[in-house]
Amino acid sequence: MPVRPYLGAAAGAAILLLGTAAAAPSATASTDPTEAVTVNAEGRIAEDGSVTLSGTYRCLAGTGDVFVSSSVSQSTPTVRYGIGGTRAVCDGEEHPWENTGRAPGNALKAGPAHVEAMILELRPSGVLLEPVVHAVGNQDVTLVRA
Repeated sequence: MPVRPYLGAAAGAAILLLGTAAAAPSATASTDPTEAVTVNAEGRIAEDGSVTLSGTYRCLAGTGDVFVSSSVSQSTPTVRYGIGGTRAVCDGEEHPWENTGRAPGNALKAGPAHVEAMILELRPSGVLLEPVVHAVGNQDVTLVRA
């Protein structure tokens, strides 16, 4: 089952509120060049199918909670699986991130894959949370057996 990138249990309830807000015009990426997210060229896949992805990020303070989310695709580029989420510290400094999660069934295997990582802020906007993308990084990776 394809899924959108998950942001972890802490943001799970907030994601449910994003349904229509995600399409809002204000949910656009930051244009600040000092904000960035990278993805390491190698990810790990465990015997139980858990995938661990990592990289670095840098972001500036926002008004809401900020997360580094990640998703991976393999044989079908249009099908991406959310792989965990990490709470971000947005202080302008570079920090490491690491997310672990599982795709349903045995959807992912050791070998070439593509990862997208995103710094996403959930900014309070009335009774909803507005998603604001601070940076996006894409990387072709190799998933290796852990």
